Amino acid sequence: MGNKKYCLTKADLADAIYATMPVDKQKASQVVEDYIELIKEALEQEHKVMLSGFGSYEVKYKPPRRGRNPQTGDSIILRARRVVKFKPSQLLRKAINGHAIDENAEDFDL
Repeated sequence: MGNKKYCLTKADLADAIYATMPVDKQKASQVVEDYIELIKEALEQEHKVMLSGFGSYEVKYKPPRRGRNPQTGDSIILRARRVVKFKPSQLLRKAINGHAIDENAEDFDL
């Protein structure tokens, strides 16, 4: 991939499943859709989603806060909302920072 920006899509995930498993393309696409739907439903119910070796998704509450309209400079109140936070696993952190991954080694913060 190098320096070029690359976007991994649902179609790419389905193609990877199709290439490595004995399923047709339609079934591979359905697996991806079902997987995403399971994660989405869990987050809608405010469950934490943990994917070993990848990371976790969690819904967090953001209270109302004071903000500023960037065009006018006027002060506004931003409403309360829920947001999805992602926390990468130690293995993913090590992988994206170029460290060798030893699954038997003790985890440490990078």
